[in-house]
Amino acid sequence: MHIAHRTCPLCEAVCGLRITLDDAGRVTDVRGDADDPFSRGFICPKGASLGALDEDPDRLRAPLVREGGEWREVTWPEAFAAVERGLTGVIDRHGREALGVYLGNPNAHTVAGALYAPALARALGTRQIFSASTADQMPKHVAAGLMFGHPLSIPVPDVDRTDHLLMLGANPLESNGSLWTAPDLPGRLKALRRRGGRLVVVDPRRTRTAALADEHLFIRPGTDAYLLFGIVHTLLAEDLVAPDVGARLPVAGLDELRALAADFPPETVAGVCGVPAAGIVRLARDLATAPTAAVYGRMGTCTAEFGTLAQWLVDVVNVLTGNLDRAGGAMFPLPAAAVPRSRRPYRTGRWRSRVRNLPEVNGELPVATLADEIETPGQGQIRALLTIAGNPVLSAPHGSRLDAALGGLEFMVSVDPYLNETTRHAHVILPPPRVLQSPHYDFALLNFAVRNYARYSPPVLPLEPGRPAESEILARLAMIAAGQGADADPAGLDELILDQTLRRAVDTPGSPVAGRDPAELRAELTGSTGAELRLDAMLRLGPYGLTLRELREHPHGIDLGPLEPRLPGLLSTASGRIELAPPQIVADVPRLRAGLGREAPEFVLIGRRHLRSNNSWMHNVAPLVGGSNRCTLQINPQDARRLGLNGEAVVRSAAGELTVAVEPTDAIMPGVVSLPHGWGHAGTAQPVAAKHAGVNANALTDETVVDVPSGNAVFNGVPVTVRAPNP
Repeated sequence: MHIAHRTCPLCEAVCGLRITLDDAGRVTDVRGDADDPFSRGFICPKGASLGALDEDPDRLRAPLVREGGEWREVTWPEAFAAVERGLTGVIDRHGREALGVYLGNPNAHTVAGALYAPALARALGTRQIFSASTADQMPKHVAAGLMFGHPLSIPVPDVDRTDHLLMLGANPLESNGSLWTAPDLPGRLKALRRRGGRLVVVDPRRTRTAALADEHLFIRPGTDAYLLFGIVHTLLAEDLVAPDVGARLPVAGLDELRALAADFPPETVAGVCGVPAAGIVRLARDLATAPTAAVYGRMGTCTAEFGTLAQWLVDVVNVLTGNLDRAGGAMFPLPAAAVPRSRRPYRTGRWRSRVRNLPEVNGELPVATLADEIETPGQGQIRALLTIAGNPVLSAPHGSRLDAALGGLEFMVSVDPYLNETTRHAHVILPPPRVLQSPHYDFALLNFAVRNYARYSPPVLPLEPGRPAESEILARLAMIAAGQGADADPAGLDELILDQTLRRAVDTPGSPVAGRDPAELRAELTGSTGAELRLDAMLRLGPYGLTLRELREHPHGIDLGPLEPRLPGLLSTASGRIELAPPQIVADVPRLRAGLGREAPEFVLIGRRHLRSNNSWMHNVAPLVGGSNRCTLQINPQDARRLGLNGEAVVRSAAGELTVAVEPTDAIMPGVVSLPHGWGHAGTAQPVAAKHAGVNANALTDETVVDVPSGNAVFNGVPVTVRAPNP
């Protein structure tokens, strides 16, 4: 028997796990790590099922090459040679702009995704870069970038010290938090209430989080920006702006913000969002008068028509109430691993998509236009695609169209453990190792942690002979894309990046190693792999001066203390102030204003999260399927009776139609229906997922509708019709 400790990689909560393995390396028990100073033994059903996921017999163990309609297992050298032939052939025929890459959500949960996917994207030499970010959180990045100067300068609620938390479009009791890394959020929210704090949830559904709250307010999907503007209007009109705004919180654009808010008084926006005017005024007053408070908006507010405006207004409220960058408010974490940040003011639209002229954001194009770029002939048409840890056929808008488009590619490579709805179109599939064979460090998620913390998890199990790590797979793909060939040593990529990192650090004034010899710094690094060496360098250059050796000596993690104020040093806007009225935001307000007089559709569709699921990639784990984790259409019983729904409903949108089992519940407001995300496993070789296939909600989402500033797809507030099936 063997006991291993590691961080759970299955969601954003970064919980510590205590894993028991038998002598054959099989997982016999998974529990929360009580000695982890951050998660303190908390575990959810996903973490408890890590062994079943890791040992899933349907995971691919060897590379696959598709020849005609048949799949064939090949050796790793054969697989990389096939990739080289396919990619170089497309480049020779059509140029590098004919290459595309899609990066899925799990890249944020792996060392390989964080360290090597960006290098691969650069090596491809194309602007056709897409990711799950524009199906998820891109509005938050844009709002943060425009307000604070960098897209990762995202404040999070200091939940452990706040007195009042207003939450919109978020359900952390199911999601475990999102852009808000906080293990045991149920316990933290209960503790907030026990100490006399107040939790208010605004959501079209009475979710598990809403049921826990002191107050739940129904809101019409997609109208959060109206509600928030009503709160801003009240704060300004009633002179409730905190006295330290302008001093402790240096701001620009307050007068312009005041002019914008004048068009959105509570009496006007109430008719759009469905929250009474008196309730909006009370929300504003409560936030302004609470000793400390924070506003948090997430998936329901991001993946909506006015996602960027909603995310901007979330932090405008945090600023105006004086709760930004102070204990108990919305604060900026300080992660241990240094990631170089540009001090240039944030901008978007450096290039645009070929077909729909949509602007680049954070170096990528909206996934809502990926099918356009594959289908539309002409210079720059995508002819070859790499997908890394993603299943866009299920996760992207109008997935059925993308499904058909992928079938027309000349060449496709997928790095994925499964033969699924997306990877079935690939010509080569390169499966990463098992979770327990891979190292773990949360480069991305610790940017959003409610307490500064670091933990490294080395691999629990060794790799089989000849089996490359996921980092090596991506590094080899980068070497192939750069023209170095399938046999090039991937260690060369690590050394190149290390050299660039260290040289940049010694040349940066104020750096902890300014003026030192890069070769001397390189000699001090420890680690058995390129990924470990790079992590060690990032830790040493970080704000705490940690080393990989120290993290290895603390297998349960290191508590680096509570969040502390970071302004004004964090700001990198051109003005050096918090921008309350960035021009790109101001330019989008007329679109919101025009919606004031728009007639509401009879029904709108929203998404839904399950605690025992994470998008599409856990539906083949038997312990996580069944029970409440079902693909049903939630609808208010009044609506179900009026429409004569009995068992099933036909739901139709501008993009498509599907028939789905009905689940009447008074937890959802009238005029709203809800489908969970990530189902519809009709084209998968995963037997458990196929047995519980469900329907793909993204057959109904319209890829032509996006949040304008960010290009994010709109999954919440989709107009639909609902009827009973024909007899």
